[in-house]
Amino acid sequence: MKAIVVRPGQSGSIHMRDMPDPVMADDQVLVKMLRVGLCGTDAEINHGLYGQPPIGEEFLILGHENLGVVQDVGRNVGGWQAGDLVVSTVRRPCGQCPNCDAGENDCCSSGKYEERGIMRRHGFMAEYYVETAQYLNKIPKVVEPFAVLLEPMSVVEKGIDHAFLLQRRLVWKPQLGVVLGGGPVGLLGAAALRARGIRTVVVAREPASDLRAQIAMQLGAEYLSVEKGSVLDIPAQIGRPDIVLEATGSARVVFDAMEILNANGVLCLLSVTGGSGTSEEPIDKINQQLVLGNQVVFGSVNANPRHFARGVEDFVTIEAMAPGVLSRLLTNKIPWQDFSSWFTQRGSGIKSTLEIG
Repeated sequence: MKAIVVRPGQSGSIHMRDMPDPVMADDQVLVKMLRVGLCGTDAEINHGLYGQPPIGEEFLILGHENLGVVQDVGRNVGGWQAGDLVVSTVRRPCGQCPNCDAGENDCCSSGKYEERGIMRRHGFMAEYYVETAQYLNKIPKVVEPFAVLLEPMSVVEKGIDHAFLLQRRLVWKPQLGVVLGGGPVGLLGAAALRARGIRTVVVAREPASDLRAQIAMQLGAEYLSVEKGSVLDIPAQIGRPDIVLEATGSARVVFDAMEILNANGVLCLLSVTGGSGTSEEPIDKINQQLVLGNQVVFGSVNANPRHFARGVEDFVTIEAMAPGVLSRLLTNKIPWQDFSSWFTQRGSGIKSTLEIG
């Protein structure tokens, strides 16, 4: 089969090549790929900054955001049939730590987990893959047009889930949510908050005429442009938020976000920053506010299978609430033979996909 691969650790090694066809075991499902979502992690792996191939192999099949269709089912697998739409989870447990043993493999403490398309396990930029059914999510036809967004949505779901778990320490009924960043993760975060009935304001640099603002408002959220302002101006305009989802990739914004939280507020970081930048911060003020305000700052990355399942549920809710809105996030659909165009020139738009099927 054809697949898009990299040699991890070697910058610019991405290419398409023939790889062995996957062999389905009796307890597995054979899936034909339809499309793959592209994200910054894929670019970082191609830059040689991250990633590992499966043990004993030279190449890694890239891709972790996925949507496919079942082609065949092993004789020991029930509940699946050819034609089912499917999204696979990404991380696999290490089998060595208490978190993975408890089913919380997204919080692996040994570091020996495997992740499809990222760490020690092939990904989804290929014509086919096989997987055990426990890691597959059945996709309702109504959300097929945007179901490839389920993997990033699962990270959002984990962040919101963990925010509410942390706040079980007190009576917490968030009234105002702020999403920092109008990219795909930020807009998915706004969608998830709106699905829970929380007043939501998306804050981003783009003007109110931008597609990102239009999508936010179609979701029932408000949009606030800080093109000429600062995150620190937010409380004066809309009040202090009870929950903030940060999805900007800017450490500067992260520290500003700590200053705008309401009492008992939660800040969930959904982006990863790189580089070696430094900055002066009002550390005494931030420390005092966090302590006296009973505030929480934490990060969300990867996701548990239950977060994928909740993502499917919220997709159905959001599509009923605002038909077609999430499909608008998929602005750049690239034939997978033209994959190099994205890796060499990312271009504009919100979300790019490689169309395989």
